[in-house]
Amino acid sequence: MVVIYKSLRRILFSNGTLTFCIACLVCLTSINAFSASVMASLNKNSVVENEVVQLSIRTDFPDTGSGPDLTPLKRDFDILGQSQNSQFRFNLGTSQALNFWVINLMPKSVGKIEIPPIKVGEHSSDALILDVKSAPQLLDHNGNAPVILKMRSSEPQPYLQQQVILTMELYTSVALQNANISTPSHANLIIERLIDDQVRNETINGTTYQVLTREYLAFPQVSGQLDLVPQTISAMINTSTGRRVIKVQSLPISLEVLPIPASYSNDYWLPAESVSITSNLAPMENAHVGDTLIWEISIDSTGVLPEQIPPIAFSSTSEYKLYPQPAKFNSQKSASGIKGNQSLVIEVVPTKDGSITLPSVEIPFWNAEERNLEVASSDSISLTILPLSNTNQNQEYRSSNQPSNLVQNHSAAAQSKTENSKPISLAKNQKEEQEKSQTIDVELEVTGAADNSNIKVIVSAIISIVILVLGVWFYKKRKLNTTSKEEDNIPTIKEFAPLTLQDEKAAYSQLLQCCHNNQLNALRGYLLEWARIRWGNENIFGLEDIKRLSNSAEISQLIMESELIMYSDKASTQWDGQALAEALEKNINGVQKSSPSDQLKTLYPNF
Repeated sequence: MVVIYKSLRRILFSNGTLTFCIACLVCLTSINAFSASVMASLNKNSVVENEVVQLSIRTDFPDTGSGPDLTPLKRDFDILGQSQNSQFRFNLGTSQALNFWVINLMPKSVGKIEIPPIKVGEHSSDALILDVKSAPQLLDHNGNAPVILKMRSSEPQPYLQQQVILTMELYTSVALQNANISTPSHANLIIERLIDDQVRNETINGTTYQVLTREYLAFPQVSGQLDLVPQTISAMINTSTGRRVIKVQSLPISLEVLPIPASYSNDYWLPAESVSITSNLAPMENAHVGDTLIWEISIDSTGVLPEQIPPIAFSSTSEYKLYPQPAKFNSQKSASGIKGNQSLVIEVVPTKDGSITLPSVEIPFWNAEERNLEVASSDSISLTILPLSNTNQNQEYRSSNQPSNLVQNHSAAAQSKTENSKPISLAKNQKEEQEKSQTIDVELEVTGAADNSNIKVIVSAIISIVILVLGVWFYKKRKLNTTSKEEDNIPTIKEFAPLTLQDEKAAYSQLLQCCHNNQLNALRGYLLEWARIRWGNENIFGLEDIKRLSNSAEISQLIMESELIMYSDKASTQWDGQALAEALEKNINGVQKSSPSDQLKTLYPNF
């Protein structure tokens, strides 16, 4: 043994091998001491369904980049949150950076789930295995679930565009943390919140629940079956075994949407619970020709949006002119649903005296509760229009003053006649006659002087009145001549705007093309040109003549709407000429619409 030891010692020291081995040993020790590593660990290796597990990651190198890459975890886990902490160590002139991450995870399924290697910077951790077991139903001591979610609809078989109230009720007997509740949605439903959430308490099988009620308005846009998926709520609760995420969902519901009934033949489809109309005119008394009367129309409809109420339009007649203002829309929401209101103010100017009657307002609608066609209407308004106010006042003035003047004149004449008819005594001597004659002469002279001054005043007044009347007469005559000359110089519409086309068919085609292209700025010119060719230059002076001669309330309404947009603050691009084109084709060519469902108006144009 001694010989072998001496031989090995001689070989090592003779070749320098010992020095090399020591150096390698030092290098290996240094590498192990400063090697970078990523360590991953779980706080639990076995959890139950919907239970939160914490994954901890530790690194001992400074360059960690943007932290751990958690992308591989998203396939099997929901990442609920994470936190980070850093530490630094100093030992014998060396430093070491330690970084810690804690990630809260919830498994998406049961069974053995692999947590893949987590990469931090250029390094990765080892894979881990988590055992997820099925959890028993979470019940309280009364055997009741701590969280219940219910959903129902007010009408399982609504009509197209009929109001449906969707009600969600959340029952909770424990405190919820980070609760997240879903919102009903469907591609063929217009849904909006109805009112604020309502809270009440309710006891079920010995367990007291706090019930939160949330309601939505829904308007189906297509007929057929509409299925709403179950609504869900997820939240964190505290249990005897620790924090746990609970997920609860409601049962799905289905709506069997009915189409527009074949018996409903009106242009506007209005499914409502009720419709009421009020119509008022003011003033109703002492109205004269030319006065402005205010006609107020208010339409209340239960169960529909205000935009669903059809527009109201009336035409002027030979007895009055109508000047409608833009309609106003309002809505009122309550627990029973929505109530839409459309109010319209029309200025009425009577054009002739006598009795006039404003028409009643009628709106057909489909009673969604009774499931039949009804017509809501208001009473017609009748009143008597007096002549022009100035003429009437003059007549009243003359009638009130003329009798008193006649009585005064008649009394004065009677008194004069009485005084002049007194008997005169003929048995008078000459002396008395002379004295009386002298007395009378004196009195006549005094009276004559007074009358002379009054006559001068009267004559001066008469001369002033005559001069004034002559001046007014000459002024009016001159103005009349000037006006007649100006009117003679005013060019007619034929001279001012000569026709560019002579063929009615070409002008009508040009007008339809303008409507299809939504060219509002050119609409007035194309309308007037087509109308002048159709009815003659002598009958067309403006758009009012087109409304009158077309004898179509729909065309009149659409032309009026285009004028309102043209002279309002709205951009001309908001005008859609398709409806006017269809109305013209229907009126001129007799083209009818295919079915009432084709005329269905879209709710919420800017929703």
